[in-house]
Amino acid sequence: MKEIFFIFVGGGVGSTLRYMVSMLWQHLSLHPRFHDTVMPWPTLAVNIIGCALISIFCNYSERLGLTYETRLLLTTGLCGGFTTFSTFSYEALALLRNGYAGTFIMYILLSVCLGLAAAAIPFVMKD
Repeated sequence: MKEIFFIFVGGGVGSTLRYMVSMLWQHLSLHPRFHDTVMPWPTLAVNIIGCALISIFCNYSERLGLTYETRLLLTTGLCGGFTTFSTFSYEALALLRNGYAGTFIMYILLSVCLGLAAAAIPFVMKD
């Protein structure tokens, strides 16, 4: 039962952080340089960061001596709440539906390729 509590806390923190990234992007969108983009940058950013974080947490948890509960908090909770496949899917289809086929393809390619590259960081950094 305590595992659920750790996942709940991590998920709440992760979801709040994701919301804060979206609010930061809205603030930046007020600037003319960022205003006219249709690319869903906040979702792309949180998913790539989340890919790196979950890989780092999983690969270094044993070396750092993290407890099982802490690993659940950081991976299932924090990363699960921070990243979002459902929003990625919805935004990708919205791009396609609104006639942004090129941006749709770029969004999918960037999400998958950069996500995998971010998740590979700990494997490249291993001694």
